[in-house]
Amino acid sequence: MTETRGPGPAQSPGVISLLIMHQLFRLVLGQKDLSRAGDLFSLDDSEIEDSLTEALEQIKIISSSSDYQTNNNDQAVVEVCITRITTAIRETGSIEKHARALVGLWDSCLEHSLRPCGKDEDTPHAKIASDIMSCILQNYGRAPVAALAVPVAAKFLGGGDAGVCRSVSSYLALAATAQAGLLARHTDAIVESALRGRPRAGGRAAGLWAAGSGGRPHRAGGSRPPTSPALGQPGPQARDVSGAAPGDM
Repeated sequence: MTETRGPGPAQSPGVISLLIMHQLFRLVLGQKDLSRAGDLFSLDDSEIEDSLTEALEQIKIISSSSDYQTNNNDQAVVEVCITRITTAIRETGSIEKHARALVGLWDSCLEHSLRPCGKDEDTPHAKIASDIMSCILQNYGRAPVAALAVPVAAKFLGGGDAGVCRSVSSYLALAATAQAGLLARHTDAIVESALRGRPRAGGRAAGLWAAGSGGRPHRAGGSRPPTSPALGQPGPQARDVSGAAPGDM
């Protein structure tokens, strides 16, 4: 008599992500192997593009572990992998395909401390937030990306440190120029979050997102957002989380 077996135990999302990913991502992220992380840059962008969402989901699991903030190896693996992922997203123009996982990782940073633990020293999750913000910033004009990113950006105004808040403010100012209707729907949440996080940011937010009252989005005082040479558009430098001159906030 042939024995009939039922379905096996359900596999966790992390295990499923590892099974789907490119074998090198699976090795680096599954074993947190920093010695092989640099090899990711030897692969063509098109070769790993299908694995990027799963890699981002695995990074979210790693960065949410209880010892991540004190584990230098894991932090280094995550930093290299995020750099490789965001490069591949940019080169393949696949931001919309992977936006949900990208914004999900960005949002998860809010569950951890973003306040500097020392002089000019970002926390591990603030570094992740900065890298993700840089990738999202370069795609501020894409409506599907903005629809996912703007609600999370509003939360960062109330929960991030000063540098992250300035960078997010610049993103929202840019998004307002391209997606005024979307910003208008979130104006109340943006201003409320800014006021809750740092009162001075509330007044700045009200000027930045005048779209909520039907006016053209602008910065308080009528000045333009800083220009980013890398993008040719107003905004912060790609890797610079400050996004504004000292004293703006």
